[in-house]
Amino acid sequence: MKLKSLCTARHALLAALLIGHSAVALADVAPLSVSGNRILAGGQPASFAGNSLFWSNTGWGGEKYYNGNVVSWLKNDWKSRVIRVAMGVDEGGGYLQDPAGNKARVKAVVDAAIANDMYVIIDWHSHHAEDYRSQAVAFFEEMARTYGKNNHVIYEVYNEPLNISWSGTIKPYAQAVIGAIRAIDPDNLIIVGTPNWSQDVDAASRDPISGANIAYTLHFYAGSHGQWLRDKAQTALNNGIALFVTEWGSVGASGDGGVATSETWAWVDFMKAKGISNANWALNDKSEGASALVPGASSQGGWSAGQLTASGALTKQIIGGWPGGPAPTPGCTRVSLPAQIQAEAFCQMSGVQVEATSDANGGSNVGYIDSGDWMTYDVNVPAAGNYVVKYRVASASGGGVIQMEKGGGGAVYGTVNVPSTGGWQSWTTVSQTVSLPAGQQMLGLVAKSGGFNLNWVDISRVGDPVDSGITIQAENFDAMNGVQTEATTDSGGGLNVGYLDAGDWLSYPTVNIASAGTYTIEYRVASLNGGGNLQLEEAGGSVVYGSVNIPATGGWQNWVTVKHTVQLPAGQRKFGIAVRNGGYNLNWFRITKS
Repeated sequence: MKLKSLCTARHALLAALLIGHSAVALADVAPLSVSGNRILAGGQPASFAGNSLFWSNTGWGGEKYYNGNVVSWLKNDWKSRVIRVAMGVDEGGGYLQDPAGNKARVKAVVDAAIANDMYVIIDWHSHHAEDYRSQAVAFFEEMARTYGKNNHVIYEVYNEPLNISWSGTIKPYAQAVIGAIRAIDPDNLIIVGTPNWSQDVDAASRDPISGANIAYTLHFYAGSHGQWLRDKAQTALNNGIALFVTEWGSVGASGDGGVATSETWAWVDFMKAKGISNANWALNDKSEGASALVPGASSQGGWSAGQLTASGALTKQIIGGWPGGPAPTPGCTRVSLPAQIQAEAFCQMSGVQVEATSDANGGSNVGYIDSGDWMTYDVNVPAAGNYVVKYRVASASGGGVIQMEKGGGGAVYGTVNVPSTGGWQSWTTVSQTVSLPAGQQMLGLVAKSGGFNLNWVDISRVGDPVDSGITIQAENFDAMNGVQTEATTDSGGGLNVGYLDAGDWLSYPTVNIASAGTYTIEYRVASLNGGGNLQLEEAGGSVVYGSVNIPATGGWQNWVTVKHTVQLPAGQRKFGIAVRNGGYNLNWFRITKS
């Protein structure tokens, strides 16, 4: 049996942290630590997404967002889990010129982050920090004395070194500052910048700093930095150091230009797969591509969708959908296809309202859909290919046009016309065929032309029988207790779930069982020696469908398929897997009508 480093109680605590509803304030945040190339929260792998504020410098414009109202809005509306205070140092209006003003801004944000149960990065935002070592030591000593007992606080001792030596210049500077912090605060996470604008993490990985709970800064701008920089990051991870992307942008390295959507998503996929926490640059209204807000946006939060730039809208979507983050909105449904999705189960929206419906089966529909309004939905697409999308719509007069796209924009999958049906509750079904990529993702529905209501959306694979097999990747759980994900060598690659011991459990997004009957359930499993027992149930254990024994396969990556048959009722089912006897890994499970 694999051994875990923490007790079941701590697993339960972390599970509550990771899946807790955003409306419920946590008493604290889990302490961060470094183990190998991973940053842990409460002793377990975790990652967080959030925002970096712009330079704090007096008179630069971004300092107006250094306040508690902004922090609260980012936590509650954007679902941000981390915020970075980019305290300018040696530039005009920075800490060296105005220490009182800059320090007051930093403390305002740190205090608000602690109150909102967010992690907060205190960043010495300079390109020449080695020239101000004594000032950095004094500053971080004060921060450590003030905040060192708070799990929330992370120290970033050097933002972006330029093209200078890691071992000869950056490392000695960092060791001096780290030593000063550690004399006061022995354990909070410290992040160290790396050469060439914090891109050469591979150089740092070949000569790492001794000490506990130290990670290294990686910065990227998707419009300029592609696979070559991810390769450097992978080298650093392979060499055993932990990374934190304390600054990233969806535009070019200059901070300006258009959004590089596909490359941004490539980076998001990489960070998710590697468990790398991150903060987007920048929460500001400067007239440049990297700014999240349009010029003149309120300095106190409360921003509408229209006040977000293209970068800001994309960033908000990425943060809201980050694994382990709180549910984006009450009612947001995470489903695996094929499925019928109720329109009101959106994760984010702009401009629409929910109202009672008189359509069959009652409930609610989404109404007041005008041109430019949108909703997003969290779905798992089991395999890339063509899918039939049916929309249940009503329109009193003009009809409209629905566009299905990747949530946040970018890829457009198709459009369909909505006819006039003669009334807001006179319902009909329209359909289109779209080609979807595989994987967990946000789908967006945009009203290209408004004037209709929407009750539900039904998505099924073209050519698949109604009761064809549904494959669910084990790592696509929406809640769990006691397990971890890890890279797999099984066919198809990706991740598997490991460390499944007695008492552990997982629950999965809702799937649609088209008809009642006998179903074959297959599980892709591996076990070094002990095997175990797996129970399929309704999430929460109210209904048990059956169990199957897991054999020893001779290795944690020696994969076999086991199966059993169960009786399933028709309808929307939220399955759970309970581990009755442990010691195995799980890659996927498949549900097929017998």
